[in-house]
Amino acid sequence: MKKRPSPNNGNPSAPRKRKSSKPAHFLGTENPRHLRVIMALLVSPRTREAIDRIAGASNGPELMAELRRRGLEAPCSKTPCIDRDGYEVKRGIYHFTDRDKRLIRAWLKRRDRQRKGGR
Repeated sequence: MKKRPSPNNGNPSAPRKRKSSKPAHFLGTENPRHLRVIMALLVSPRTREAIDRIAGASNGPELMAELRRRGLEAPCSKTPCIDRDGYEVKRGIYHFTDRDKRLIRAWLKRRDRQRKGGR
C-alpha cells in the first residue's frame, strides 16, 4: 500500500500549506467604496482605472481583493489595447460572474430585511 505524501512534502519543519476556502456566501460590506464599486459592476464590466475613479481610491486591485476575501469571485480579464505611446498592452477589466450577481442579490435582500426589522 502506497503512503500518501504529507502536506508539507515530507519536510516536518516546513510550514503546512493551508487550503484557502472562500466563504459560501457573500459576507456583505458597509464600506462606501465597496458599495460604489459593487453597484457599478452590477451594471457593466469596468477597467481598473474606472474602478479607481468609482471607488474614489487609487488602489482598485486591492479593493477588488477585499471583495474576493468577502466571498466574490470578481475576475479580472486581460484585454489588449493600445496605450498612449502606441504600444499594445493588456488592461484589466473587472466583472462579476453570474454566481457573484446571485450572491450580491441575496445579500442585498438579507440586508434590506434586516434594516426593515424582519430579520
